Amino acid sequence: MDHLSHLENQSIFIIREAYRQFRDVSMLWSIGKDSTTLLWLIRKAFFGKVPFSVIHIDTSYKFKEIYEFRDRYAKEWNLKLIVARNEEAIRKGIGPQKEKFLCCTQLKTDALKKVIAERGFRALYLGIRRDEHGIRAKERVFSPRDEDFEWDYKNQPPELWDQYKSQAEGEQHIRVHPLLGWREIDIWEYIGRENIPVVSLYFAKKGKRYRSIGCECCCSPVESNADTVDKIIEELKTSKVSERSGRAQDKESAYIMQKLRSLGYM
Repeated sequence: MDHLSHLENQSIFIIREAYRQFRDVSMLWSIGKDSTTLLWLIRKAFFGKVPFSVIHIDTSYKFKEIYEFRDRYAKEWNLKLIVARNEEAIRKGIGPQKEKFLCCTQLKTDALKKVIAERGFRALYLGIRRDEHGIRAKERVFSPRDEDFEWDYKNQPPELWDQYKSQAEGEQHIRVHPLLGWREIDIWEYIGRENIPVVSLYFAKKGKRYRSIGCECCCSPVESNADTVDKIIEELKTSKVSERSGRAQDKESAYIMQKLRSLGYM
């Protein structure tokens, strides 16, 4: 079995195991390359269908290309799409012009907490990877959150020999990370192999492209001429530029990112 097939099989096992344990589940779809790859794997795990809802946290500041991609493929793949927005915070003018920690907390974390509480989800699939950020390297495949949706990064369950703690206790809910062991280059090689559609922002135009996408005001492109999947893969083999170097919240400090995640951020 080749490397990509091994990763695919492992992820599909995790996806099915989580669904077996928790029927009240949903998936967080940022519309980025990782979460779209996860959505593709979920569709493969359930023979072309997604048997649960898919959540998009809409800050109202996303790229127009993200909204267009979301609406097109939500319809094409027959997704049960939930668009979650913190309307109260938006009405108050909370946005990128404010302090980044406050903006991310209210427009992303609080919106996510609200939809989880309202819908009663017991588990949530996310497309994060350990190699993407040092704080995410502390995560587990099945990662418990307490009744306040907070993550105790100092007290994570051991996961030895692929034995996962896949059951929630009391008021906990579980974050499920089927892509945790994937690398950025694995994602792109899999996208190429499977011909997975992704947002056009990832492909170079006029010498620049985005490595990581989110809110338009908080993302900057990198220098690149990679305008195809194959060229992106070749670029990644030699690039020394951090994947999230263009994301504003990552430039604040590792502490801020850890604080955001401990409070329930993705």
